[in-house]
Amino acid sequence: MQAAAGRRVGKRAARALAVAMLAALALGVAAARDESAELRNRALAGLKSPKAEERASASRELGEIGRDAELPGLLAALHDESEEVRRAAEQAIWRVWSRSGDAATDRVFESGVAQMQGGDLRAAAETFGQVIGMKPEFAEGWNKRATVWFMLGEDDRSLRDCDEVIKRNPYHFGVLAGYGQIHLRKRDLPAALGYFERALAINPNMAGVRDSIDAIGRILAERRKRFI
Repeated sequence: MQAAAGRRVGKRAARALAVAMLAALALGVAAARDESAELRNRALAGLKSPKAEERASASRELGEIGRDAELPGLLAALHDESEEVRRAAEQAIWRVWSRSGDAATDRVFESGVAQMQGGDLRAAAETFGQVIGMKPEFAEGWNKRATVWFMLGEDDRSLRDCDEVIKRNPYHFGVLAGYGQIHLRKRDLPAALGYFERALAINPNMAGVRDSIDAIGRILAERRKRFI
C-alpha cells in the first residue's frame, strides 16, 4: 500500500517536473523570438541611418536574419545613393527569398541549388519539383525550377513557372528579368523590353538588364525608321 502511494507521489512529481520543463521551454522559445524580432527591428532601423556603412551593415544583417516582413525596407535600399548599400541590399534580398521558413524544405532546396550549380540540370529540376510539392507557396522553389528549364531550353515550361513566381512575389526582379530573357530568345522584342523595364524599375542595379534595354531600344528604333 505504502509502495503504491509512493509510486503515485512519484508520478505526480514527474508530471509536475514535465509541466515545469515545458513551461520553461515555452518561455525560452518566446524569449528567443522576442530577441530575434528586436534584432530585425534594430537592423531595419539601421537602413535609415545617415551613414552609408551603417545602412550596408544593416542590409547584411537582414540577409542573415530577415524575413518577408523586412523585404520592403530592403527593396527600398536598392535605390540607395550608396553603391555598397545597394549591393548589400540585393544580396540580402536573395538570401531572404531563399529561406522557405521550413528547415526540411530548405535542405532539399539547397540540394537542388548544388545540383544546378554542378550542371546536373535534370536532377535539379526534379529536386525543385520536390521543393514545390513540400511548400508550394515558396516562390523561390518555382523560380529556381524556372531557371533550370530556361537553361535546358524549355522556354514554355520556364514561363509557366515564372507565372507561379510572380503570383507569389510580384516584386521578384529576377523572374521579371527571366521573362525578358525568354521573350528575347523568342524574338519578341517589345515583350522582352517591357519585362526588362519592370525589372529595372524595382532593381536599378542590374547592369545586364540595362544593357539589354539599350540594345532592344536601338533595334526597335531602327525598325521604326524603316517604316517611316
